[in-house]
Amino acid sequence: MRILGIDPGYATIGFGLLESERGNCRLLQYGTITTPPDLDFSQRLLMIYNDMIQLLETVQPDQVAIEELFWGHNVTTGIGVSHGRGVILLTIAQKELPLFEYTPMQIKQAVVGYGMATKQQVMDMTKRLLKMEKVARPDDAADAIAVALCHSRSNTSLLQGIQ
Repeated sequence: MRILGIDPGYATIGFGLLESERGNCRLLQYGTITTPPDLDFSQRLLMIYNDMIQLLETVQPDQVAIEELFWGHNVTTGIGVSHGRGVILLTIAQKELPLFEYTPMQIKQAVVGYGMATKQQVMDMTKRLLKMEKVARPDDAADAIAVALCHSRSNTSLLQGIQ
């Protein structure tokens, strides 16, 4: 199964594509979608939409996992990220792809085994689990890989079918 992990934003959107089969994962591709800060915000959202369509058509994921937003101290930035995330969710819905959302704590728990892990611990564990030579850069791409890895590990859980 091909899992596309997304770290949402409006200036930089991280993505990571994993091949997950029987609990084994292999990193296929990662990177970022960026928008120029000098563009009008609506034009940045349009650019995100067009780039997300192109990304989804190019990598053809079976499932998409995205990080839920965590509202920190900067509400203004959070609102912009919310707009970008909305555009990303729209493109995923238009492609009729199964979508899974995870909180930062769920991602940390799935990747490191501890929901209060530091960002560096998540990046280091992602590198180890996927046998990468170095931690992915920029951080947005590394975060997206962790989101995909979280979904892979959650999706193969024996508890998944229990309700």
